[in-house]
Amino acid sequence: MKSRLLVLLVGLIGMWLSPNRAAAQKPPLTRPQYQEDFVYFWNTIRTSYGYFPSKQTDWEQVQALYQPQLDTLSSRRAFVRLLENALAELYDPHAGLSTNRPDSRRLVPTGCDVWAEFVSGKAVVRAVRPAFGAERSGVRVGMVVAAVNGVPVDEALKPFLPRSLRRPDAAARNFALLQLLAGDHLTPRVWSLQSAGGPFIAHPDDAGMQLENSRYPTLLEVRRIGTVGYIKVNNSLFDNGLIAPFDSALTALGNTQGLILDLRETPSGGNTTVARAIMGRFIEREAPYQRHELPEDVQTQTRRSWLELVAPRGVRYAAPVVVLVGRWTGSMGEGLAIGFDALGRATVVGPEMARLNGAIYSYKLPNSSIGFSIPVERLFHVNGQPREAFRPPVYVAPVADGKDSANGPDPALQRALSLLQVRK
Repeated sequence: MKSRLLVLLVGLIGMWLSPNRAAAQKPPLTRPQYQEDFVYFWNTIRTSYGYFPSKQTDWEQVQALYQPQLDTLSSRRAFVRLLENALAELYDPHAGLSTNRPDSRRLVPTGCDVWAEFVSGKAVVRAVRPAFGAERSGVRVGMVVAAVNGVPVDEALKPFLPRSLRRPDAAARNFALLQLLAGDHLTPRVWSLQSAGGPFIAHPDDAGMQLENSRYPTLLEVRRIGTVGYIKVNNSLFDNGLIAPFDSALTALGNTQGLILDLRETPSGGNTTVARAIMGRFIEREAPYQRHELPEDVQTQTRRSWLELVAPRGVRYAAPVVVLVGRWTGSMGEGLAIGFDALGRATVVGPEMARLNGAIYSYKLPNSSIGFSIPVERLFHVNGQPREAFRPPVYVAPVADGKDSANGPDPALQRALSLLQVRK
């Protein structure tokens, strides 16, 4: 019996000391390793980030503010928070880490359900994401956010404001507001608002932390509205598996007199393969749909720019098309919108989009293996307009609190239907 027990113990010790087990138990990083990772992070952004010209961020000051904090780090968790804070100095929702802490802020726009901006010093709700917690709790466009979890907005905002700005920037303040309203992954949100009917308390997370568990029944929603076809993309422009069902849906709607392509729930963006596959079904000949530009090389003082083309693919859908967009149309969704507009193949309808900067590149820190992504390529409409500045040619604002729309609960959809009826 003792010999069997000895064999068992030796076996367990061998498992514990096996290469795979040893690899899983990595020792904590040393302070020099944290320093090396931060220098790589800071220098990569300094040389590659494409949107410094539109920011008030003093990136040299970011190094001065955050690198000394590395001397007190004792955990990966603390290092993640330091990187989050440093990256937030760019006030760019298209820049982020590949990891997070439970108390990290949710991503904007993917992880938020309301869009607000400061107007005359007040935090005004500009858009509400359909079917999520904010809408279910009664939040409507035009309401003013007075406090978050019992703290007045101006005070609650302070932890999210950049510390390295050369001068104040309204865009930085608005991004901090979005971060505040998005909340973290642990704390239920309670908002005190002013509505047309008076004070109002909203509990967006009462039904659970839905923003962490967004589920869509299908990649696409497809139906007919009279003689018009309707295809809604459910946040799947990053999935090459979307192409086949999109083709099937378009084939099934091939005899319609017009088509509505709804991109209003695509906050996580996507890839150019899916975008080109979609646009290729609507054109007769190869044509450019967007322009790319890399930052100027510091040493040679040269920059590189190019047009990206899309080619016809499959049986062409030739009837008129309307593309619906909104605040949760992000990144590649925005690329599709400007692409359809540049190709002259659709009318874009809706309010402002997410206005995410450029095309992101991803990197990995050498010691901690933490990934981070930043916008490197600047993106433009083929007419030279920055993608983030694009405004839909047919602008339809969300309905404000307390006001009824003559076009029903979805004015953008109704406007799209009326446009297709006229063009028919």
